[in-house]
Amino acid sequence: MRYRVIAVIAAAAVLGVVAARATASGQKANAHTLTVWLQVDAQNGWPDLVAAANNKFEAANPGWSVNVQYQQWTDHLQKFDATIAGNDTPDVIEMGNTEMTKYMAAGAFTNLTASKFDNSSKWLTGMRAWGTYLGKLYGVPYYAGSRVITYRSDLFKKAGFKKPPTSLSQFQSQLVKVGKMEKRVKGFAPLYVGGEDWYSALSFVFDYGGSIATFSHGKWHGTLNSKASIAGLTRFKQFFKATQSRSTATLDGSNPFPYTVYSQGRTAANYGPAWYTCCTGKKYAKGTKQFVMPSHVKGQAIPGFLGGSTLAIPAQSSSKSQAIEWLADFTSNASEQALEKKGNIPNATNLLGKSINERAAARSWFVPQAKHWVDVENGNIVKTMLASILTGRLTVTQAATVASDNIAQTLNEK
Repeated sequence: MRYRVIAVIAAAAVLGVVAARATASGQKANAHTLTVWLQVDAQNGWPDLVAAANNKFEAANPGWSVNVQYQQWTDHLQKFDATIAGNDTPDVIEMGNTEMTKYMAAGAFTNLTASKFDNSSKWLTGMRAWGTYLGKLYGVPYYAGSRVITYRSDLFKKAGFKKPPTSLSQFQSQLVKVGKMEKRVKGFAPLYVGGEDWYSALSFVFDYGGSIATFSHGKWHGTLNSKASIAGLTRFKQFFKATQSRSTATLDGSNPFPYTVYSQGRTAANYGPAWYTCCTGKKYAKGTKQFVMPSHVKGQAIPGFLGGSTLAIPAQSSSKSQAIEWLADFTSNASEQALEKKGNIPNATNLLGKSINERAAARSWFVPQAKHWVDVENGNIVKTMLASILTGRLTVTQAATVASDNIAQTLNEK
């Protein structure tokens, strides 16, 4: 509001103007903002749940507002590190489950009391572990997701397949036939998988009994070059080459989201989180279905990466009590139930359903619980290995050996 002061105005009126300005200034000074960093998954998949938590918090806390800033997985850690250095962190931050350990060990997060959050006594054991360090809780389980096949049933039926495959070989044969049938579509890939998608590649490793690294005699040992791991990586290369002959997927990390390619009609299937169904496009929504990706062993599911997120409160936040309240709202029983309906695995055993996503989680794998695993991810060690394998720059054994050595060196850093 603007005020024009004229010299002839009475002193009382002038004092009134000053008082009004002081009141306005005071209101602005008393306004508080809770800054929340969430990943774009929430923005794309469940913005209604974010809005509901914000509205509930703001209604219970007059004078407060929630500023949700959506982040990209590719650079959010670098940005977070910068805010720590500048003592200007968000009040709540979403962290990938593999990213937590390094920051918990460094004292970057606030120690939390589990009882302040719904269903804490029934949290999934693995999800609770993501946010626990040396027996103390630093992260509230948000959601998890296994990986399933999302596919266009019309194309598979057209190719003569009415039931989900029961083995990896059978699935590969189906995909090859679907690919030949859709030759008219430029850049069509029967199964769209980015070459650097290590979540998919390592599922093959674990399906053949391999692993990433093991801890023994006081140090970590890379195991991607073990006999079993080599077998899995070799099978991944064969599968990738057979199903990606005309794909536009690249090895430089610039690929669009798989469900974007799906919505454009350039693939028949995706292997990824179950919530991909949210974004496959109206044209294909009716015929979109899902099944558990099969193992090389007939009748079994391939082990999937049980990914997920944890919500933490940075130690530098000056609004910890409000952050805890917002966290409780966002991970409430009702909110977690709604996440489950959107295709995610909720954080508690009493909320689990019988979806494909939850069935796929029966066989799963996770990365080494090592403080420096996040540095392995940030260093793109596994992605570099896959690029070397798929381009033929190195043999499977050579690339896996280099990766194993680099992983061991990174995990054993002090």
